[in-house]
Parts: sequence; C-alpha cells; structure tokens
Amino acid sequence: MAAFLGLFRRDLSLALRQGGDTGLVIGFFVLAVVLFPFGVGPEPEVLQRIGAGIIWVAALLAALLSLDRLFEADYQDGELDLLALSSLPLELAVLAKCAAHWVATGLPLALTSPFLALLVDLDPGSIATLFASLLIGTPTLSLIGSVAAALSLGARRQGVVLSLLVLPLYIPPLIFGAGAVEASAVGSGARAYLLILSAVSLAALALCPWASAAALRQALE
Repeated sequence: MAAFLGLFRRDLSLALRQGGDTGLVIGFFVLAVVLFPFGVGPEPEVLQRIGAGIIWVAALLAALLSLDRLFEADYQDGELDLLALSSLPLELAVLAKCAAHWVATGLPLALTSPFLALLVDLDPGSIATLFASLLIGTPTLSLIGSVAAALSLGARRQGVVLSLLVLPLYIPPLIFGAGAVEASAVGSGARAYLLILSAVSLAALALCPWASAAALRQALE
C-alpha cells in the first residue's frame, strides 16, 4: 500500500507541477462546448435537447489528449521496467497511475461541467445529474484509456492508434452518461442510468488494470 500511494503521489505531483496536461484538457473541454452553439444555433430548445451529449462528447475527446503520456514517459526512461521488476504488482501500479490521471484530468472535467451546462441551458436538476454522471463515468475513461495506451505503447503514431482503439470503447459511458441527463430532463428519473454507469465503472476497475498490465508486459519483452 505504501508503494501504491507513493506512485500515486509521484504521478499526481508530476501532472500538477507541469500543469500542461490539466490545462490542455480543461481548455479543450471549454472551447469545444463553447463552439457548439455557434454551429447548431443559439436556440434554447435545441441546446437543451443535445446539451448533455455535447458536454459528454467534449469530455471524451478532452480525456484523449493526455492518454498517450500515461505510460510513454516511464517507457522511454526505463522506469516502466523498474515498476515491472518491483515488489508492487504491475496491476496495482497501473491502478495508481490511472487514479493519478483521473484526479489530474477527469476530476477537473467533472468540476467544470456545471458551469458549461449553463451555456447549453440545462435546468438545475439536469446540471446535478450531469455532474454526477461525469463524476461516476470519468474514472472509466482513464481505466479504459490505460488499456489502449498500453496496447499502443511504442507505436510510431501512438496518438492515432490510441484514438482508434479507445473511442469505440467509450461508447457505453457516453450512452448512459448522456442518457441519465436526458432522463432527468424529461422527468423519468436518472437512477437506472447512473446505476448502469456505476456498474460499467466497477467492471472497468476490475478488468482494465489486468488487461493494461498484460499489454505492458508484452511491450517490455
């Protein structure tokens, strides 16, 4: 546990000290949501109907921006080999790095979303549901992204390969996250969608570290 927490603090401090990844992710997220009303028109009815989807798609694309650096730096300087040889299981090392990635990128996306929801005229109830769905769903983005980052490690055009691998896997969180907000807006209740989204996150928590660790071992051979 001490090694796990140490790796988590190290990755989080590096991400926050540099600040580039977090700033880039939030900047892209804000700009993407701000630009959508210019493309689809400023009508409140249109924005309310597609607002949740806009914010969720922008969050998915923003989360992609820092995934290629999840393991790349450690792979290039040899620290990934040390992690694989250390007493800390590689699966727990992957989980620690995913947790640090979520705190540095996914959590800021969730915290920023209520302010952006005002731009697309979501009602207060839908804004609360949007925040809850992103808070529950963004860990899944980091966990699934770790698998794609590990599989594409060392590829010549890693960013392109990673995007092709991860975007189809992001569809379930997108469907249930945006669906929860839409259900809240029409008054049918978002509880079922949020429970399914929680189940997806728990499944990713159980499966993705093992898949990422297996891919990393293959890349290190």
